[in-house]
Amino acid sequence: MATASYTCHRCLGALTNSPRLPTASLKLWRTATLGAGRRSISTGLYNNSTAHRPSAQRPSKKVSGKRLQLITDFAGQKPKSEPVQVRTPPGLEYTPAPETDGRPLLLPNNLFHPFSESPSPEIRRRAAFMKQNAWCPNHAHQQTRSVPDSNGTRSAPKPIGTAPPAHVNFECPDCGIPVACCEEHWAEDYEKHLEVCDTLREINEDDHDLRSGRFFPEFEYPGDQIEEALVNMTNWDTFLYSREFTAINDERSLRQATRLLTYPATIGSVLHELSPYSLKRDGRLTNEGLKSLSALRYTLHPARTGGGADIKGLRPAPPPVRIFILGARAESSLPREVWVQLTHLFPRVSFHLVFIGPESMANRDNEFPLPPRTPSNPFGAVVEDRITNSLKISTFVEYYHTLHEAGQFYPYDPYFDCFMLFHPGLGHPASTHEWEQTIPLLLETKVPIFVTGYTQFDMDRDIEWVNKTVGGEVDLLMTPGENRFRSLRWDINDLDPQDISCGNWGIWGFRGKRYETTQKDVPAA
Repeated sequence: MATASYTCHRCLGALTNSPRLPTASLKLWRTATLGAGRRSISTGLYNNSTAHRPSAQRPSKKVSGKRLQLITDFAGQKPKSEPVQVRTPPGLEYTPAPETDGRPLLLPNNLFHPFSESPSPEIRRRAAFMKQNAWCPNHAHQQTRSVPDSNGTRSAPKPIGTAPPAHVNFECPDCGIPVACCEEHWAEDYEKHLEVCDTLREINEDDHDLRSGRFFPEFEYPGDQIEEALVNMTNWDTFLYSREFTAINDERSLRQATRLLTYPATIGSVLHELSPYSLKRDGRLTNEGLKSLSALRYTLHPARTGGGADIKGLRPAPPPVRIFILGARAESSLPREVWVQLTHLFPRVSFHLVFIGPESMANRDNEFPLPPRTPSNPFGAVVEDRITNSLKISTFVEYYHTLHEAGQFYPYDPYFDCFMLFHPGLGHPASTHEWEQTIPLLLETKVPIFVTGYTQFDMDRDIEWVNKTVGGEVDLLMTPGENRFRSLRWDINDLDPQDISCGNWGIWGFRGKRYETTQKDVPAA
């Protein structure tokens, strides 16, 4: 009995002398359990989970907003509207990413900077290049380039001024781009400069946005979707919505996204059976164009074969659709996720993209040196055949006429082959000689050829050159006009800062003329 009595007194003393919270703190803790709801966030004193909470301590009356905020601050918890947080295991704590390559993070309201004072070294080097190569357009100088007339044509330079040509050096305070040699000449041409000043400022901010160090959700692309979900190719908005892209609510983000997507979207908008180009009035498609595209669409939209992933579902697969991209430059260095978007528009077929041109390896320095030229790879092609199971990309650093004469891609099939020329400059004086041998060989294949241009003038110059060179052997497939899926972002010419353009502004198509053979019943002699 004594032992039992002594033991009970010891327990009673331990309970009596144990540290307790004051009454006010206990009430605050009890109320905080209500504000936290079903969260299981531990505090320094008590665990808030239901496993350790006595049911008698659950209050029955509501707490006002101000008092709840005070209580949650006391308990070390966050307001109820924020997402649930989970404790991170030791060693896996999140650490914020440091500054990207030492570049400062530019906020959306701090994107405008004069090119020569830009926080980006790349843009400062670009400004220096402009000041060393671009000429002042003021009429007081002797003109160094042709100027477009009011009707859109360009005439030879006219000797207007007597002062020698001078490089641009003065940056417009409104757009931040060097456009004149001095402030006086900028003020004289200010009214004319206002026509493009707002667009130049937009280009300035877009360039700084790309180098701002922010996260770009617009560059996250969706995967394939069910075939019953049709794609609407009326314009960019309907295309991005029907393809289930992440919502883009900012115009600048939309411009950045379309600058890359314009290449696969332009090809898909022409070849797809739901193409916005048709035989209807102002549909821009000609009868010959419908013939060529019908053959391609027969291959691109095959009937269901009943195939599957198991052994019983094995079916013979047709050869891939080959798209030859001649004169490839920027499009060859696009992220491969961008080109995969083309395969999602045609889920039942596979594609083989062939980039051809002496500049097709531009901006791909990490892939050098090129493969050696061997009997099995005589032209040193760079082959990427493991992108997806429906896309293969080959790159040839060579002129097309050399490959054609060697029979590298022979035979050509109008059901499986197509040519795309992105901004080829067929009629540009600096690049015309590179296409003189290529265009006649393209016409021999009788395969559809689609061409894009930076501007209306650029496109009209190409058409004029084709008609002048091989006009009698050409069938027009698509009348020239604005591309529904042109890039919404404008670019400037570093050799002429006031010359603005956008990628794939216009598109048109042609093909080598086909002569149909007809038979007549000739009476026997």
